Amino acid sequence: MSFADRLDVPIVGGLPFEKRERAALAAEAEATIAQGSKSFAAAARLFDPEMRVSALMLYAWCRHCDDVVDDQILGFRQPGRRDRAGDRARLDELEAKTLAAVRGRSTGEAPFDAIGDVALRHELPESLLTAHLEGFRMDVDGRVYEVIEDTLDYCYRVAGVVGVMMARVMGIRVENGSKFDLTLTLDRACDLGMAFQLTNIARDIVDDGEAGRVYVPKTWLDAAGVPGSAIHHPRNREAAAVFALRLLDLAEPYYASASKGLAALPPRAAWAVATALGVYREIGTVIRRRGSQAWDDRSSTSAATKFLHAFKGVGWTMGSRVSSRRGVRPPELWTRPRLLELGDAPTTGLSA
Repeated sequence: MSFADRLDVPIVGGLPFEKRERAALAAEAEATIAQGSKSFAAAARLFDPEMRVSALMLYAWCRHCDDVVDDQILGFRQPGRRDRAGDRARLDELEAKTLAAVRGRSTGEAPFDAIGDVALRHELPESLLTAHLEGFRMDVDGRVYEVIEDTLDYCYRVAGVVGVMMARVMGIRVENGSKFDLTLTLDRACDLGMAFQLTNIARDIVDDGEAGRVYVPKTWLDAAGVPGSAIHHPRNREAAAVFALRLLDLAEPYYASASKGLAALPPRAAWAVATALGVYREIGTVIRRRGSQAWDDRSSTSAATKFLHAFKGVGWTMGSRVSSRRGVRPPELWTRPRLLELGDAPTTGLSA
């Protein structure tokens, strides 16, 4: 019997929730996202109302788990560090409450009730949720990333799998009576999450290093003569800039692959995704431009830039409708584990 099965969590009304309860959870999720991720909040406004609610609730759970494990409030690290045993206990509790919620039990806590509603409403496999939590376990265990493939494995668990879940929430479009290839579409969605996380790692090299977390592969560090424990030190800013550029270069083919998945999404979902892609990729452009000064303050994008990418997203979405729907995903890209293949069934009424 799992920890979640032993957890004494009462079933309050059952999941998924009715409209009023769901609206209350969505409002709380929206407030959280507005403070914790302005880029996602901006893109989420472009979803249709129902899809937006599910997307916000899914993201709110992801943010809550990240904050609890990483000792943050809305994405900003707090002073001091927790002990590793305490971190593991908190992660175990996150997993227990998450599994309880996705099995239909209300926990009475907004982030878990939110993910329970979304998982049941959109038939998200537990394997996707536990894969995401496994990424946090890598952080808690202090995993050392020896080679870039190790870093990409981490990127998949903390972000790529979120892209897969988001795509399942959005649904796969049917065109001329024929549905798009679901497995390939989910691969493209995973690619977007991978690109986002590689950009995150580049942006947060110094902050993460100060917290004792190093996602730059050890082989890169050794070749540059930079100890992982000193990656955040001011004397290593030039080296950090080189690492960031390599990570951003690595992200580019994932962004390109993800853009080819827009055609498979409903129009407003494609618009939101295209906007998020443009905004996040712009963060990488800012980091490139600032070089070794990229960590003097947090690299971000302005409201005007977000609006510009929303405008460009319209063109991307329209273009995806007229360009060829076929395309081969580059074989050299890291590919999500196929052990999740059984969970790749359509989950909304958009495809059967």
